[in-house]
Amino acid sequence: MQGLKRKLIFVALYEVIGMTLSALTLAALSGTAPSSTGPLAVIITSIAVTWNFIFTSLFERWESRQRSRTRTVKRRIAHAVGFQLTLIVFLIPLIAWWMTISLLQAFLLDVVLIILIPFYTFAFNWAFDRVFGLPLSALPENLAQSR
Repeated sequence: MQGLKRKLIFVALYEVIGMTLSALTLAALSGTAPSSTGPLAVIITSIAVTWNFIFTSLFERWESRQRSRTRTVKRRIAHAVGFQLTLIVFLIPLIAWWMTISLLQAFLLDVVLIILIPFYTFAFNWAFDRVFGLPLSALPENLAQSR
């Protein structure tokens, strides 16, 4: 599976699982019910879906220009960490506003997600590639051209 279909399935699966994980984690950290963190998780997911699509498209464009197009552990870590670090720029102010807390408190609340999500992202990306195969951007040029 390649192209837009692959990206849409990737993002949808990633975000449904991530939204559930985020809602439950935020509820546990804040001592509130998931019903109060659920709407925040939906908003976070909406932002993350949009950013994930953009970030992954940019990453694959960069990846396709590399001499080695192999998805190494180092490259997978770079993707996971890069996505999460850029996403928190959007999320910290949102969490602070939603929960009526300071940016520092929002950061401290989000620190577990900041640690957890890159591991989730890494594991999800690895599993997704194993189940659905690699995108053309990660295949050697001779294989990518034959598809």
